[in-house]
Amino acid sequence: MKRILTALVLILVVFALIFFGQLWMITLFSAIVAELAAYEYLKLASVGAEAHGATLRIPSWWMAVGTALAFVVTLPNVPVESQLPVLSGLTLILFAWNGFRAPLMQVLPDTAQGLFGLIYIAYPLTLVPLLWKQEDGPALLLFLMVCVWAGDIAALYIGRAFGKRKLAPRLSPGKTWAGSIASIVGSMIAAGIVIAISYTLTAHGNTLLHISEPLWQSLFLAAILNIAAQLGDLLESAIKRGAGVKDSGTMLPGHGGILDRIDALLLAAPVLWYVLLLKDYFGLGRF
Repeated sequence: MKRILTALVLILVVFALIFFGQLWMITLFSAIVAELAAYEYLKLASVGAEAHGATLRIPSWWMAVGTALAFVVTLPNVPVESQLPVLSGLTLILFAWNGFRAPLMQVLPDTAQGLFGLIYIAYPLTLVPLLWKQEDGPALLLFLMVCVWAGDIAALYIGRAFGKRKLAPRLSPGKTWAGSIASIVGSMIAAGIVIAISYTLTAHGNTLLHISEPLWQSLFLAAILNIAAQLGDLLESAIKRGAGVKDSGTMLPGHGGILDRIDALLLAAPVLWYVLLLKDYFGLGRF
């Protein structure tokens, strides 16, 4: 019951932000989620280091500031050219901090893990408000979320009922090929439902959920996003298994940690962003 209630609350919050929120609200919400997930990442990395007889030296203040700055440099009035200098500056600060404080053999691993944390968690979540700002952004963001959620639900129930052959037992023993295939199909079906609702609303003059790309492109995009989401789930499992833990945290009752809930989104969001960039570059139309 805790799992269902938590999921319902999260879904309602996300839907309210997508359709009734302002850009600053979505940016702030994404930043808070990123900060919490980054905190969990630090704990996972620390546990993983201790398991190998080392001590992780990524200061929490650095991760918190770095995550916040990742969102600051995406604000409307901030030049896009500032993103790389800020990331480079943060890396050099952490490098210098570890260089003077950490054992020499830990300087490079600790600095690399800190930089990876920003790229893995902060950057993908900065794309959420950027996607929302696009033309027909609310529909775009809803499409992304529905594809991720529907695939996860289909994989869970179909995998449990019919799954036999393991998908990646070294990373996640519970995942099966049946669940993986069902996840792709589930995302495509959910995408089809979103498109049908979009067409119906548009036919009645409501452009709240407007989607202009052909049906086959949307279904193909749903499959691509689902595959990315599944990879995101598996790769987060690799981090947890490396640290010897089951969940990234306990912040969400019945669901584990924040990172456990957004792991699929952390790969799916960048993939959607790259697809949009490619469509724009080759003149393939908008979403």
